[in-house]
Amino acid sequence: MKLLLDTCVWGGVQTKLVTAGHDVVWAGNWSEDPGDEEILATAYREGRILVTLDRDFGELAIVRRMPHCGILRLVNVNSRQQSTVCLQALTLYSDELVSGAIVTAELGRVRIRPPDDTR
Repeated sequence: MKLLLDTCVWGGVQTKLVTAGHDVVWAGNWSEDPGDEEILATAYREGRILVTLDRDFGELAIVRRMPHCGILRLVNVNSRQQSTVCLQALTLYSDELVSGAIVTAELGRVRIRPPDDTR
């Protein structure tokens, strides 16, 4: 699966996801943070699911209707748990994410917002 990790996601998550066979880019490796809009646009252009801790991406996708290829938001997950929660969500909800859903995952709880058919 192709993923783009937001700058707020711990960089060590990239290593774990690559080891699990995913194609991963971490925005933290970029020379500068281009901001949320450009991060979401880059993920879309490259066909990547965005992984973030930031709730602002939901507003960009839902309210401002910016196109995306799926968003996985990790909530209340410390850096040591991010890899585990991310891998579990990708395993269990890959079909939903690939279809453009917004998946919000925390320890013991997942919410899924299906893609908006009116895009």
